[in-house]
Amino acid sequence: MPIPGIPSRAELVDHLVRTRIAGDVATPRENNLSHYRKLANGDRRFWLGLEFGDRWTDEQDVLAVMAERVGVSDDPEHRHGQDTIDPELTVAALERMAARLRKAADGGQRVLFATGHPGGLLDVHHATAAALRAAGCEIVVIPDGLQTDEGYVMQFADVAVLEHGATLWHTHSGEPMKAVLTALERQGRPLPDLVVADHGWAGYAGQHGVDAVGYADCNDPALFLAEAEGTVQVVVPLDDHVVSPRHYDPMTAYLLDQAGLV
Repeated sequence: MPIPGIPSRAELVDHLVRTRIAGDVATPRENNLSHYRKLANGDRRFWLGLEFGDRWTDEQDVLAVMAERVGVSDDPEHRHGQDTIDPELTVAALERMAARLRKAADGGQRVLFATGHPGGLLDVHHATAAALRAAGCEIVVIPDGLQTDEGYVMQFADVAVLEHGATLWHTHSGEPMKAVLTALERQGRPLPDLVVADHGWAGYAGQHGVDAVGYADCNDPALFLAEAEGTVQVVVPLDDHVVSPRHYDPMTAYLLDQAGLV
């Protein structure tokens, strides 16, 4: 640890389980079910910048999607204790994301990176942005002076983030991405061809009609529902804040290798 170089698929699966990025994750079952219920009950804080109308009002339907796409237990009577993310689903989603990154590289596309989880995923996004820039992509620079009710929308290491009180801020809101896309349109600048993000940054982009791929935890069902509906193209299931951000390095290496970017 960390795995030197680029892991094989089997090595990455083993690493994801050992570091609890997948497998038996830290997020408890009761937290997962609580979030599924709140989304189904229409609590927009759990919609992550998306618009579901009345399409997901049964929490059992939400659970079924999460079991299929994330690997959480599909047993509705399992209410407490351990829950899981299937590492094979994580790696399969990384491979699908890699294909979309390859398309971006081949087309020299404009790509915007953003994270609502800077404590865990900032380096994942930064390394991906650097690889795409080296391959000829334009990494979108966000307009200056943007803010939401939560704080200022900034760009740090090529990644858009929310800043509050001189601190990079954890947020599930879609409002920061709304601020970025609205400002780009107001300035007459083209929207990104692709957004690589998480939380509401990815959700709002997909809802706005921009190609979006991203990462989501097992207690954040909205992006997986959006993937099921086709609003977001790819969502990688993982624990989005494990004990060390270095644990994500082998995953990032695998992703970039699969995309032909290393």
